[in-house]
Amino acid sequence: MQLDYAIRKWTGSYYPLVMMLLSLLVLMSLSRLLLISWQWQRVTDATSVWFLMGQGVRADLILGGLWLAIPVLLAPVWGLQRFSRSWLIFCYLWAMLAVSLSIFVELASPQFILEYDVRPNRLYIEYLKYPKEVLSMLWQGYLLVVALAVTATATLIYLMHRVIQRACRRTQPFNNINLWLSWPLVVILVFAAIRSTTDHRPANPAMFSTTGDPLVNSLMISSPYSVLHALYTLQYESASSDIYGSMPESAMLAAALDWPWLMSSDFDSPERPTMHYHKTSVPRAKPLNLVIVLEESLGATYVESLGGLPVTPQLEALSHEGWWFEQMFATGTRSVRGIEAVVSGFMPTPAQSVVKLSLAQQNFYTLASTLKAQGYHTSFVYGGEAHFDNMRSFFTGNDFDEVIDLNDMPDAEFVGSWGASDEDLFNATEQHLLEQHNSGTPFFSFVFTSSNHTPFEYPDDRIKHVDEPAATVNNAVKYADFALGQFIEHAKQQPYWENTLVLIVADHDSRVFGNELVPISKFHIPALIIGADMTPKHINSVASQIDLAPTLLSLMGISAQTPMTGRDFTHDDHSPGRAVMQYDQNFALLEGNQVTILRPEQQAVSGTYDPQSKTLLLSNEEPSSAHVQRALAQVLLPSWLYQQQAYQVPEVTCNVDTLC
Repeated sequence: MQLDYAIRKWTGSYYPLVMMLLSLLVLMSLSRLLLISWQWQRVTDATSVWFLMGQGVRADLILGGLWLAIPVLLAPVWGLQRFSRSWLIFCYLWAMLAVSLSIFVELASPQFILEYDVRPNRLYIEYLKYPKEVLSMLWQGYLLVVALAVTATATLIYLMHRVIQRACRRTQPFNNINLWLSWPLVVILVFAAIRSTTDHRPANPAMFSTTGDPLVNSLMISSPYSVLHALYTLQYESASSDIYGSMPESAMLAAALDWPWLMSSDFDSPERPTMHYHKTSVPRAKPLNLVIVLEESLGATYVESLGGLPVTPQLEALSHEGWWFEQMFATGTRSVRGIEAVVSGFMPTPAQSVVKLSLAQQNFYTLASTLKAQGYHTSFVYGGEAHFDNMRSFFTGNDFDEVIDLNDMPDAEFVGSWGASDEDLFNATEQHLLEQHNSGTPFFSFVFTSSNHTPFEYPDDRIKHVDEPAATVNNAVKYADFALGQFIEHAKQQPYWENTLVLIVADHDSRVFGNELVPISKFHIPALIIGADMTPKHINSVASQIDLAPTLLSLMGISAQTPMTGRDFTHDDHSPGRAVMQYDQNFALLEGNQVTILRPEQQAVSGTYDPQSKTLLLSNEEPSSAHVQRALAQVLLPSWLYQQQAYQVPEVTCNVDTLC
């Protein structure tokens, strides 16, 4: 009681705000301690628990300081004695807002960590834009978790209401002189809490990245702080140079385009420096149709021949019928990242995918840009609602003639949280492809599945369960594989098959996690090109999703001007190759088995990746300047191309009857 009295006496008008700060510190520390207990082995393998907790308090003071900033700035006027009642009401409402939002976001941490192996971040913000899909997913797959979270949130908010209300009643406001005299000291203390360092730059989440395990690093901060910082950085996220550093434009372009498969290309457009003539190595009298099936969350984790689980027998069987990529790597961890890589051949950046960015909503290059100019009908087929993740806007604005989604599938037999089942999606696709074939128009269809997505809903009695209960990722993958196998089997019997190329590729793995700066093994995905006259072949060199579009154009028999920098495997299938990967704020360049990793505001690191053991061994020595500059060029180029609007549709294109 004496301690409480002393605190009230010395804090005066600021007492409710002090209690808000103490409440935040206690709540965030308790949550952090529970998360550490849950992830004990990974935490103790990476760092000291005491160090983590100490850094956590430091990060929580930053969060508390941010919440204190506005009321402290208002205090010299609003905190005057004549406004004491309204000041206390404001302090109560502000404190309740702070603790309520913090509790809400913090309690979302365990489920988010289960899905993404890191605290809530920008992805959390992006999902909040789609309340219908998210609420449906939570209701269908996480009802018990939601119920527990709502109960815990309500209970904690009520307890905080009691604490803050009591603090307001017991506040002993300063007189005006004491308020004014104390205010400069309070401002300095709040400023010091927010800055948290005497270094040139104030503290930010990157300063808490002291281990090689991204999850452990994220535990040092709180989820509210992580989300708040993500909101703040949205305005800056489009510039890679702000995160990794810069280099002269000419040097960046030279290093970014310095790959064997681009050596013979002429880059002669100053405004569009990656634009070049892509000549097919498989000339055809009549170019082939193209179907791309982007499989949701189908990583190598679920493909036995790639070192995963035996839950994709249909894909395994098909792998012997076409070009099978043994070392294909995704560029990121989100579906939109896979879309931009596969459809546009665009490299990843720490910014949002171009599917969602404003400058890419029109005149941004996609495969449809080339194919539509050559007389193809282009379409996007999705079992959910195409507005999700801004896909409809991106596709319709960038040369896709038609978008077919859930609203165009009235006969769908099974509709889950994310839309129609893969079987219904493929039935609609099959009907659409037949219509295009019968019209006599060459076609390109991009098909995006969704059954293998939490909460893993799919029709009953289609597969023998791998494990129980039914709604697990292994069962969902097996169902997605079943539906894919049926689609390909039916397609082979259709008249368009002999003139159609089909790419099957994943957007990313189901869960990308691990105690590595970039868990490269979790970026490993299957990719297969079949159909038409494809001769079976296994490609062993490292490949990236951005290599698929140039390869497809050649196999189809199409020559055209494109801005894509990916590797055409019809020209070169033997060099070591490279893959680019964006993992939160870390960027990795894999060349053969050599890895260079760029980190925000920290030294780059290097290592070697062993595809057999799927492990990344980091070197104790700093990477060479040449390797760092090469990696930096790869991540700067796409950001520069986007900002300069230089990744655009070619000004001069070919048509279906002539070659350029």
